[in-house]
Amino acid sequence: MTQPKTPRPAIRQSDFQRLSEFRYLIRRFLEFSQVQAEDAGLTPRQHQALLAIKGYPGGGPVTVGDLAERLRIRHHSAVELVNRLGEAGLVARDQDKDDHRRVLLRLTERADGCLAELSAAHLDELSRIEPMLRRLLDRSQD
Repeated sequence: MTQPKTPRPAIRQSDFQRLSEFRYLIRRFLEFSQVQAEDAGLTPRQHQALLAIKGYPGGGPVTVGDLAERLRIRHHSAVELVNRLGEAGLVARDQDKDDHRRVLLRLTERADGCLAELSAAHLDELSRIEPMLRRLLDRSQD
């Protein structure tokens, strides 16, 4: 026997407006990010990959599979992306010393410098929109 669904609270006009504004701010941030990446000579996906490698949780080694998961793409797409990043001198592959079947990814000095510049610009933009995001996420104002 299936359990009856819990009634969903009524969605108010202010909820729709808050969701709409949230999506708008996300789109604006993504557009900003795309322009910044392109100005740095990267595609947005390449920028995301560099950030995913550098910012991997726990700072541990990153495999192609880990990168695919973090970017929410298929493994073969991540392999192609890593190949392009390697050809551009942005990512190096190292064989895992403990498991020779695993290949670990690391950023080159060039990628570190590029990512530092991009990240500084992104953190500035986030600090600019942070008050708007906080207001949207604060449900106590309803």
